[in-house]
Amino acid sequence: MTNSTDPGLLIIDKPAGLTSHQVVARVRRVFGTKKVGHAGTLDPMATGVLIVGLNRATRLLGHLALHDKAYSATIRLGASTTTDDAEGETLATADASGLGTAAITDAIVPLRGVIRQRPSAVSAIKVDGKRAYARVRAGEDVQLPAREVTVSRFDVLATRVVAGFTDVDVAVECSSGTYVRALARDLGIALGVGGHLTALRRTRIGRYTLDQATELCSLTSASPLMTMAEAARLSFPVVEVDAAAAKDVSFGRALAIEVPAEVTGIVGPSGDLLALYRPDAEGARPIAVLI
Repeated sequence: MTNSTDPGLLIIDKPAGLTSHQVVARVRRVFGTKKVGHAGTLDPMATGVLIVGLNRATRLLGHLALHDKAYSATIRLGASTTTDDAEGETLATADASGLGTAAITDAIVPLRGVIRQRPSAVSAIKVDGKRAYARVRAGEDVQLPAREVTVSRFDVLATRVVAGFTDVDVAVECSSGTYVRALARDLGIALGVGGHLTALRRTRIGRYTLDQATELCSLTSASPLMTMAEAARLSFPVVEVDAAAAKDVSFGRALAIEVPAEVTGIVGPSGDLLALYRPDAEGARPIAVLI
């Protein structure tokens, strides 16, 4: 671990009611540094794992956001909303109290695996330079194109009938870019009753889990940070180099070594993460120099 004056990462257990940007603002105030960012946005209603980077560690965030993710969620069948979650206005309702677990489980099957998913219109995806959710709030009708995502797990954990609706607790594991809200919407469509998300908790991003997370309310300037080297070892293959190679890395030079993956961490003799490299015909070339 490192101290708050150095670059590093925090794994935050985001509370409900805050945007990811508000969490970043809180971290800025606590640590007294302006250069703070996050990987993988969570909506205000969502809780759970949010990776926050400080200072130079912000340069890792774009790579960390690409990891697969795991969630626990609750889907309400019997109502569709403008946002595909409980924060939107209700569009339509239907009696879903007669749905059995078997019917729900069967309807989920086509939503697993490699699928084409249309993101929710209130996502953070940019449309002509403006966030989709901002366009929706301005009164525009936004229809985002479907894109390929992978849903490796979508399992029913429990069901219960509530006032004519059926609430379904699910576990989801999926690729980056998958919207659990869209899974809720599409499950409701498949069953003919509509559906939306009422609760969402992210339990994992790659190998970053809730077990490593700090609650935002307990964060202080003395809270330890995960070093960039520790983060690299959790995220990518890592190659250790000697002092001569470390000097070449500091100048952004190619290295005459083999690296095992498209994103490989380069760690110097001091144990610090120096850069990210990718394979090249003559060895390895830098993606990002981090020193």
